Amino acid sequence: MLVVTAAHAQSNPTEGTHSEAGTPGGDAHGGGVFPPFDQSTFASQLLWLAITFGLFYLLMSRVIVPRIGSILEHRRDRIAQDLDEANRLKEEGDNAIAAYEQELADARKKAAAIAEAAREKAKAAANAERTSTEAELSAKMAEAEKSIAAIKAKALADVDTIAEETASDLVKHLLGGSVTKAEVADAIRAASGK
Repeated sequence: MLVVTAAHAQSNPTEGTHSEAGTPGGDAHGGGVFPPFDQSTFASQLLWLAITFGLFYLLMSRVIVPRIGSILEHRRDRIAQDLDEANRLKEEGDNAIAAYEQELADARKKAAAIAEAAREKAKAAANAERTSTEAELSAKMAEAEKSIAAIKAKALADVDTIAEETASDLVKHLLGGSVTKAEVADAIRAASGK
């Protein structure tokens, strides 16, 4: 890219020869000055700098920047869509959780009501069974009391007869005599205080 002017080519006659020892006048660039710093080539360097900068600027402004801008815009839109979708899914999840919690609360209320009804039903059945059992026991107790009273009355009635017979037998065996039933009955009544 270096443009060599005619004045530069004429001023350095040894330009075509190489000197490995680095002798004066044998420098490949002539005069020992680094070519970009050579003042005689500033104009052409500035021209090429302006052209290169302009082309690079056009390339950046017409091709690269719009592509990067479209990529950034596409990513921004995609991120916005993803955020909207995430918010929508979060709302659906929150609604589902709220519905689940409501159904769970309703189920707990129903379970409590069923348990209370079962408790009341069991309590009523137990009360009815207890009442029935108490009535049955009361009837049996009354019947047993009647039976005991009858047995007691019969036993008391037989006690006098048994006492008379026993007393009569005792008198016969101990005293060797006989006693009438009326005498024994009078003696028993007197002894028992009747």
